[in-house]
Amino acid sequence: MSELNFKNYKLSNEILKAIDILGYREPTNVQHQVIPTLLEKKDLIIQSETGSGKTAAFAIPICELIDWDNKNPQTLVITPTRELALQVKEEIFHIGRFKRIKVEAIFGKTSFEGQLKQLRQRCHVVVGTPGRLIDHLQEGTLNLNQVNTIVIDEADEMLKMGFIEQIETLIEYLPDNRNMVLLSATMPEHIESLCKNYMKDPIRIDVKSEDMVENRIQQVRYIVNNQEKKALLRDILIVEHPESCIIFANMKTVVDEIVEYLQKKDIFAKKLHGGMEQKDRIKTITDFKHGFFRYLVATDVAARGLDIDDIALIVNYDLPRDAEVYTHRIGRSARQQKLGKAISLMNEKEDQILKAIVANAHNSITLLVPPTKEQVKSNYNAFKSVMKNAPEIKKTAGLEFKEEIMKLHINAGKKTKMRAGDVVGAICGISEVTANDIGIISIVDVSTFVEILNNKGEIVFSALQSLPIKGRIRKVSKANTSEYEEKYYKQGK
Repeated sequence: MSELNFKNYKLSNEILKAIDILGYREPTNVQHQVIPTLLEKKDLIIQSETGSGKTAAFAIPICELIDWDNKNPQTLVITPTRELALQVKEEIFHIGRFKRIKVEAIFGKTSFEGQLKQLRQRCHVVVGTPGRLIDHLQEGTLNLNQVNTIVIDEADEMLKMGFIEQIETLIEYLPDNRNMVLLSATMPEHIESLCKNYMKDPIRIDVKSEDMVENRIQQVRYIVNNQEKKALLRDILIVEHPESCIIFANMKTVVDEIVEYLQKKDIFAKKLHGGMEQKDRIKTITDFKHGFFRYLVATDVAARGLDIDDIALIVNYDLPRDAEVYTHRIGRSARQQKLGKAISLMNEKEDQILKAIVANAHNSITLLVPPTKEQVKSNYNAFKSVMKNAPEIKKTAGLEFKEEIMKLHINAGKKTKMRAGDVVGAICGISEVTANDIGIISIVDVSTFVEILNNKGEIVFSALQSLPIKGRIRKVSKANTSEYEEKYYKQGK
């Protein structure tokens, strides 16, 4: 087979430019099979290992097929969790940036009214969790009549969380002539039934990597009683002194206890579990992805689907009760063909759980003797050195576009009857600037945000200082730099 290249597919220059900026050099195995098939609008059932590029596999053809002039949702993506919804939204947004594709994430425990305002504007793709999506449909605030593609992500996880009936309800709102994409790590009976009932001659894509993620992860375990677990965890962190680490526990109360213990031992860690406010969970995940802190202690809310690169070490403080969950936990490491390590702490009564995990992973988990006091002492200086130095802030997709795209804030919005056409008209009156240089426009109550593409940001920003918009000179400023960007640039990246 000839060398794989995204240019081999029928993709527009806007999509090719975006994926090049994002650093996608050649398609992964799953992308090579999914992209051309989905471009032909065929139903798909996808099974592929974590970290294989599944999201981009469906996001790229979805963005290619979007009709920008149609203001209504054309694609619906259903995810089991809010965190995954945000991640999928971000990936679709970046891939579709130069096509000016508008993507909205819809999930619970956030403002229904705020979501309603965004849905009333141009919206090409909706990504959401089942419950909140149904709320909007029942209130008449979401119209799916023109959706031509539905993506069900992490279908087996949806089944475990009891969402299958809600998914069936959502499908009933869609046109009959839509196509459907289902992604699932496993294919239990209920998922097979869902495919049979709602898909038309689906093509199955089961990508088995020759270099399975489990084979790239060194998997070891220690036997320890519950009273000594925290002390052993501390010793492990000192001996391993990883640059980054996720520590998994089964209960949120245990997560809280671990974080409190580590803080007392001068090991900075942050927690992530379902008992936290949504905004705090999102901030914690975002900060960890950016590299603001090294150690995250979490329940399995963080184990599935979250795309966080360069996790050096995974610690199972508690063995999960589900063998598949173990695979998803350790899959946070060794992403994108990298190597990783997973350490599990267990007691002598957990042999049956261990056997199920080993059978499911088709891999052995080596039993080790806990580190000695001498080993801990000899590694302490290296550990303190890691703790003392600030983590390297990780470059994210949004920053990749920074040189090409400038986001401007206009001090006028819906309350002053500002429309997207008013903004486009004013900007297109600037010499050297055309409609092709205008990206996504978002209008809220008293503000308008507009992205200027193709390195034309400074030209537009300067011109709008004295150019009227909707008959008046408006205050125009560059949108605020994020906390992440400030920290990244301070490191001189």
